[in-house]
Amino acid sequence: MVKDMIENLWSAYEAAAATGGALCARGGDPKSWTAEEWNAGGISIDTRSLKPGDIFVALRDARDGHEFLKNAFDAGAAAALVSRAPEDAPEGAPLLVVGDTLDGLRDLAKAARTRNFGKRIGVTGSAGKTSTKEILRAVLGSDGEVHAADKSFNNHWGVPLTLARLPMRADYGVFEIGMNHLGEITPLTKLVRPHAAIVTTVAAAHLEFFKSVEEIAEAKAEIFSGLAPGGVAVLPFDNEFFPLLKKRAEEAGAASFVSFGEKDGADFQLLDYKPEGAGATLKAKIKGEVQSFFAGVPGRHQALNILAALAAADAVGCPLGPAIHALARIAPAEGRGARSRIALEGGEATLIDESYNANPASMAAAIGLLGASEPPSGGRRIAVLGEMLELGPDGPALHRGLAEALVAAKVDRVYAAGQLMRHLWDVLPDAMRGLYADDAVGLVGPVLDAVAPGDIIMVKGSNASKVSAVARALKQSGGKEENKESRA
Repeated sequence: MVKDMIENLWSAYEAAAATGGALCARGGDPKSWTAEEWNAGGISIDTRSLKPGDIFVALRDARDGHEFLKNAFDAGAAAALVSRAPEDAPEGAPLLVVGDTLDGLRDLAKAARTRNFGKRIGVTGSAGKTSTKEILRAVLGSDGEVHAADKSFNNHWGVPLTLARLPMRADYGVFEIGMNHLGEITPLTKLVRPHAAIVTTVAAAHLEFFKSVEEIAEAKAEIFSGLAPGGVAVLPFDNEFFPLLKKRAEEAGAASFVSFGEKDGADFQLLDYKPEGAGATLKAKIKGEVQSFFAGVPGRHQALNILAALAAADAVGCPLGPAIHALARIAPAEGRGARSRIALEGGEATLIDESYNANPASMAAAIGLLGASEPPSGGRRIAVLGEMLELGPDGPALHRGLAEALVAAKVDRVYAAGQLMRHLWDVLPDAMRGLYADDAVGLVGPVLDAVAPGDIIMVKGSNASKVSAVARALKQSGGKEENKESRA
């Protein structure tokens, strides 16, 4: 039976104790409920990805999860966390009834945190959150069991979902915490209570909802308000808001600070960066000692994410030697720099898929990554760019400002989509113009037709720009993922 093969994450009575909910079945009386105790191996909020033995949490978000109870139990759910029992729920299906399902999920998260004796790391920043989370997964994995979300679950339901899934025996937990308004990070970091908190960088992002980049820095600094006693703040030394971040961390009670960057004075300092194949060789001064090592992810911005991860890992007691050795086995995640070879008549092209979201900082980093990539003889650097959204009135100027980075990176052709990208298109050198389209779908055919052997194509844009359609089309046309065997 499926339930006999489930590794227990939550039992019925543990979940009920954590949430204060009532165990019952549809139409049953909680006081007379006598069904067999259930065990759950995981938690899901989506019946499409639910695994047999999961607790299904019927959140009310874009849709009311209560509408999908039948689907959940058909998929093998062990139980459902609900605020009511709909009439179409399967007869006798085990339910845990609470006043509000999001509050119930948060209660499970708190209980999971309390019963786990491992170390927790929180990650926020204007760019690099997910990459840093994945680097941490690899380096901490050199020392023990690591728990982290497979996706960017960094919002009001994603963080408690990730924490509620924390196994009791995990040695480390890594939690990505995002925001687009002031005050959003505070309740999430106080839920996680990290032993180390990273701010990867502060830059223009979500400016539509903020008065200034300084206000963004204030919002990112909220992560320190949840630090556990003795907690460490990990700070970007080169960033103009480093003093503000450090001050806010001090005010929040951080026990100590560690910095990363390229400037003299950083505790984890990048001294040299050399691209090497699908990765790079880094030379860094780490706690006063100069070390050189290979990492499986390319990009100078990723080198800084690596140093941030190493600093946090060291802060929570992970040995640095094995952690650094593990960096050779990592690879970029899909949509965040993953490379694919595109088979063409007469040769191959290379796709750099950076299509998972964009802001000015991450766009500049991706353009820099393209510039550092050397095409073979006859090959070109091609940038396929979708709009950067949520930038408010500064959006047109920030798009125009990308032209300088594209020129510096010696990009040969630019394909751009969306109204905001028109501002970039209008200031591009004529020789650099490939095609402008009103939407990303309009670029798919022309880009496929234009790509030639030896070309390196980088695709980048906000999720809502749909520029990922170009990356998917290139992969489907004959793509083969590079270095798949090196994934950690």
